[in-house]
Amino acid sequence: MARKSRKNTITAQPTSPAATVWKAALYIRLSVEFNSNKGDSLETQKDIMEAHLALHPDIEIAGVYTDNGVSGQTFQRPSFQRMLEDIESGKITCVVTKDLSRLGRSTIDTCYYIERYFPQHHVRYIAVNDQFDSEDSENNGSHIILPLKNMINEAYAADIARKVRAQQRQAMQEGQFVGARPPYGYKKDPDNCHKLLVNEDTAPVVRQIFQWASEGVALNKIVKLLNETGALTPGVYSASHAQTANQYLIGGGKWQSRSVTKILKDEVYTGDMVQGKSKSISRKQYPTPPEEWIRVPHTHEAIISREMFEKVQAIQAQTAADSMRLPLRTYSSNILRGKIYCGCCGRHLNRHRDNRSNEYCFVCIANSRLGTGNCAISPRIQENTLFQTILSTIQQEAKAVLSNRLMLKQDNSRLSKQKADTAREISRLQAEVDKNRKFMSTLYENFVSGLLTGTEYTEMKAGYEQKISQGVSSIQSLTAQMKELECQVGQYITLAGQLEKVSQDTELTAQLVDQLIERVTVFSSTEIKVDFRFHTGFERVMEVLADE
Repeated sequence: MARKSRKNTITAQPTSPAATVWKAALYIRLSVEFNSNKGDSLETQKDIMEAHLALHPDIEIAGVYTDNGVSGQTFQRPSFQRMLEDIESGKITCVVTKDLSRLGRSTIDTCYYIERYFPQHHVRYIAVNDQFDSEDSENNGSHIILPLKNMINEAYAADIARKVRAQQRQAMQEGQFVGARPPYGYKKDPDNCHKLLVNEDTAPVVRQIFQWASEGVALNKIVKLLNETGALTPGVYSASHAQTANQYLIGGGKWQSRSVTKILKDEVYTGDMVQGKSKSISRKQYPTPPEEWIRVPHTHEAIISREMFEKVQAIQAQTAADSMRLPLRTYSSNILRGKIYCGCCGRHLNRHRDNRSNEYCFVCIANSRLGTGNCAISPRIQENTLFQTILSTIQQEAKAVLSNRLMLKQDNSRLSKQKADTAREISRLQAEVDKNRKFMSTLYENFVSGLLTGTEYTEMKAGYEQKISQGVSSIQSLTAQMKELECQVGQYITLAGQLEKVSQDTELTAQLVDQLIERVTVFSSTEIKVDFRFHTGFERVMEVLADE
């Protein structure tokens, strides 16, 4: 899920810290290009900030947040985002960095945090080496200096990035491997990270994949065989050797046709280095044309021969050509995409078309794709049968909602009675609160006149304050419940209006699925469960309808 931007979010203004002690976050960032620069090392940055704070008894360290190997041109950094969450929860009231560039190298975003976000949350910001402290009156002219320094930092980052790209391209042309992780089947030379060595843990799997493909074994069959033999996928192997912790790269632990295809098309296994297959534009990767790839032959030991590689490419090309010669028939769209699951193994059901009857069906392919035993049921159901069942279920739900709407309209007395009872209770509680406030206002007079001792005054004042707090809390809760009920009743009646025409529909449409259905689970051709999107969020309405 993408992270929500904080720039356009209006937050409640917290009050400034009442105490003189600031709860500081030491923020440390190290870019890839600085990993060899001792002056910017993680330890050095921390030492500089701690030495500075030792001179400020009004600041205590509440946490250390470190992003290692992350560019300053993006603020989507794990520890930085965690620090923002702690700021918004009140755990952090001061942010300290070694200098402005450690906070960020994007002029607009860095200025936003320093000049808007931190002041809005009453957070003090200190950049030690730049001698900037937002609580220092001498920083009043910073609105001129800060943008200038940030522009310099951003320009420096852009210059470094250009130099790194040029250096990488030169290394590619020299046949050096510049990737973060070695290709599956290889490992990096311990003495030279730019050289590939055959990895005998995974190379046999690569050889077997090419052997099967050269014998004409279908891609789906190769995937199934790999899963049945228990061969580690590239993602799982990388994770087990601490080469990646990214869950997207690790995957689900099962071989897929995409990962096998990637291996079969990679010339690296012939001993040739082929790099530069993509380029970064505005921090996004885009594929480059094959004629622009950088090829350097015989840079490392081959896992398979060039002859076998070419044979596999020829077989795949022939398979693709045979497929292209088949009569072209347009597929209809899958209106249940992403919403239909197997009731046994929980995986998505695949939609297939029978080439003879041209009819569609949904089937679990866990056993045929991942290996026998992955699904005990492997349900299969014709699309027409499934759609009729779903439509019938929707119509039944529509009748129930329409019936409830009729009850809400015909027997509005229950709603009116509940509103009246709630209003009376709120009035009673308000009168109680007003009475206690009046009693409490006289306590001080009685204390001054000597009718109450200091102890009696303190105890009675605390008692009245507790009663007032409880009364106000109860009033707020009842008011919120009443507003929620009124809102839910309105939404429920609107939903009933939308469902009123469903009882007349004879066809399941993509619009119906998108608006009403959350999930469809198929256990068999006769057992289907439909989860609707409107089954939650109407708790108050259901309470009223159930109240006899």
